[in-house]
Amino acid sequence: MKAMALGSPAGLDTITLADHADPGQPKAGEIRVALHGASLNFHDLGVATGRMPSETGRILLADGAGVVESVGAGVTEFKAGDSVVSCFFPDWQDGTPTIGNFARTPGDGIDGFAQEFVVLPATAFTHAPKGYDAVEAATITTAGLTAWRALVTDGQLKAGDTVLLLGTGGVSIWALQIAKAFGARVAITSSSDEKLERAKALGADFTLNYRSQPAWGKAIWDWTGGRGVDHVVEVGGPGTLPQSIEAVRVGGHISLIGVLTGGAGEVPTAALMGKQARLQGLIVGSRREQQDFVRALEVTGIRPVIDRRFGLEELAEAFRYEEGASHFGKIGIAW
Repeated sequence: MKAMALGSPAGLDTITLADHADPGQPKAGEIRVALHGASLNFHDLGVATGRMPSETGRILLADGAGVVESVGAGVTEFKAGDSVVSCFFPDWQDGTPTIGNFARTPGDGIDGFAQEFVVLPATAFTHAPKGYDAVEAATITTAGLTAWRALVTDGQLKAGDTVLLLGTGGVSIWALQIAKAFGARVAITSSSDEKLERAKALGADFTLNYRSQPAWGKAIWDWTGGRGVDHVVEVGGPGTLPQSIEAVRVGGHISLIGVLTGGAGEVPTAALMGKQARLQGLIVGSRREQQDFVRALEVTGIRPVIDRRFGLEELAEAFRYEEGASHFGKIGIAW
């Protein structure tokens, strides 16, 4: 069985095509899945480059989707032939967050989905959205569910709300599609005018190039007529947070989900206090939230934006493409 694994030392040049033993048949409570698709995330790139240390030989990728081949005793939720997609936190089934690290996240603390077959507990998967292929389904595990939780579960998004999104990566484009499906108005930033035009085509109401308008927090504030946005999906971290605080309304909600500009920095606490805004960190979501998200996708008909697809053995090339940051939406891996 083919698998793409972390080499030693960790790095894109040492990602290894390994031959692993077939996982066999499922035991009680387990399912056997033939995997056919995955997608790349910033987290996966961190593991692949060694920035987020993992074990040599670790099979990469947190997102995986495919088809159930067989089920173990006691499994009633799935049957052979069902399309399924993985969970980022396979042990967080429902309720408030209980996990604050990646010790049991596939592709980091445990083996991931850059392989042909897995046998895992049935609770490590949900049904895939009907009509999605494996790559499309895999985009919901990390990026899609993060956007859903930020806006819907935590943010309580409603029609007429205003949303600010930073950049045009996987989470932000998912958030754009979710927000528009809920009837929200959306502002989005990028350093690329071409990407901003693509965002407009997906329904963005206001676009802003942060290179030509570095004081974009004030520009967003002005766009709302001096009220501020209801929600910010903050993927940048300390380098962008001050502008996000300027853009948010009094009593608004900032979802802190990214550290693209670094892991530490100065937070303008007085400005945050003055806005009386809720700054909430989050990491993806629970299995129950993923099931809710899947139902919403089937009702709304939203389809993920896939920038480009690579083969399984092209994983290192796909990561290099991700490093280049020219993509819009998600990067897929198909096999």
